[in-house]
Amino acid sequence: MRSIPRASYTAMADGSPPPPVPVPVPVATAGRGRTLEDLDADALAHCARLLGPRDVAAMAMASKPLRAAAYSDSVWSRLFTERWPYICASSGALGVREQYIRRHTALQQMKFDDPLECYFTGYSISPSHIMLDRNDIFVAQGSIVQRLTLDLPGALPVACETLRYHGSRITCMRLFPIINTSLFRNEAQNDENVLVTSSSDRTIRLWWKGRSHRCFKGHNGPITALSDKLLGDGRSKVLASGAEDCTIRLWSLTSSGKIHPLTLTYHGHEKPLSFLSVAWHKASLLVSISKDSKVRVWDTSASSSSSSSSCVGSTSLSGSPIAMKCYESLCYIASGFQVTVIDLRTMRKAFTAAVHGPKMYSFEMLPSKWLICTGGEDKAMLWDIRRSQESPKCVAELDSNSRVALLHMDPYKVVTGGPFDYHVNVWETGTGALANTLDCRVPGEPEKVYGLSAMAVAGCRIVTGGCADDPGALYYRDFTNCSVPVSSPGPDSVSKFWEPRSLPDD
Repeated sequence: MRSIPRASYTAMADGSPPPPVPVPVPVATAGRGRTLEDLDADALAHCARLLGPRDVAAMAMASKPLRAAAYSDSVWSRLFTERWPYICASSGALGVREQYIRRHTALQQMKFDDPLECYFTGYSISPSHIMLDRNDIFVAQGSIVQRLTLDLPGALPVACETLRYHGSRITCMRLFPIINTSLFRNEAQNDENVLVTSSSDRTIRLWWKGRSHRCFKGHNGPITALSDKLLGDGRSKVLASGAEDCTIRLWSLTSSGKIHPLTLTYHGHEKPLSFLSVAWHKASLLVSISKDSKVRVWDTSASSSSSSSSCVGSTSLSGSPIAMKCYESLCYIASGFQVTVIDLRTMRKAFTAAVHGPKMYSFEMLPSKWLICTGGEDKAMLWDIRRSQESPKCVAELDSNSRVALLHMDPYKVVTGGPFDYHVNVWETGTGALANTLDCRVPGEPEKVYGLSAMAVAGCRIVTGGCADDPGALYYRDFTNCSVPVSSPGPDSVSKFWEPRSLPDD
């Protein structure tokens, strides 16, 4: 930065100093303080090189001068090298930023043939639920949970724990931030998650570090549903559960000592509960649906514990419930062969978002892109929920060889699978084009094996269960550092947008 010269003084006849000579003020800073935009492009680019990708993107949105600095190749060359040290950006017509974005998107869409792979066998029970949490894989098999800890990036299992305290089949699994519980931890552990499981043994357990720290008892029948989020805006977070006893119970995750965690019990459903979802526009509203497709909305902040006063809305639908998701003030319910949207403020039908006959088996939604996906007997279908009409038409059909009972959806991809096919298909969310097909059989298995029983996807990673004579087999893939695109005719080919970095022989 250029220094401002000091004003020079010339002694007067009487020895007193003259007034200081005024220093010209640059036009860019006249009448105001200096800002970041007054710095030259090199200085701004130097500042941007100290930021991460998200901060650089935020910087680009601030103003045109900052955007020019944030988009410079020097900034994105560093980000590219830091993320993929063994891959170098090419010096073609595409800028480094564009190459970074394209490679990131391709990895998220699993468009490569050389993922890091490992598989686990020796389990006799098919997994019913799989969850990925950083380096941990949680697998529910019957009444137990297997916790596999991976040594990333090598993906070799360094620990395997069996969580055994449930006495019957596990029905639901959820991950919640540990800061919403009363568990004792240090500050460095505040970003970790706890595992919550429900079981047919009528109990709910809270797990952390391989131990069962809480056991919630109160239901008079097998537990069939856990809320997808925690209720409450403040420090006191509440978990909701539903069971075959047709009741909904609220449990405080911040209670400790002799304080009983059960806070409220709601009656009103006549059939076992299927799904529980927390409304987005008001964190105290709980939406429940039972097996007879009766929908109720409960205000858990109501001072009265009476079920009649806490129930603030109800309606009913046709067909067996398949899934339920809330977004803003709307609730999307898949039942029978269609997805119906209910306005939680009026409890009236807003519109029909999808019709997937003759029968629907799965449902997911991506509100940020106004898309939902439904799985049927031989295909999945993408729908634009902005096209609200009584006879909606899908925007893309994702063909499958068998029933689509397993679905994952994120801004980059849709992943489909089912119990009668050992393949998983990966589709581009924006276009519906097929990005990759993954063979999920454990190596060496014959053609005739069962399909998938469970699946979990997190970013560039995927875990599948089943697809082997050993029903409890697991297959793990990580596409984070791939370099061979699926369109490549051979292992020696590389992408036209990036190429492997040559390394010295050790």
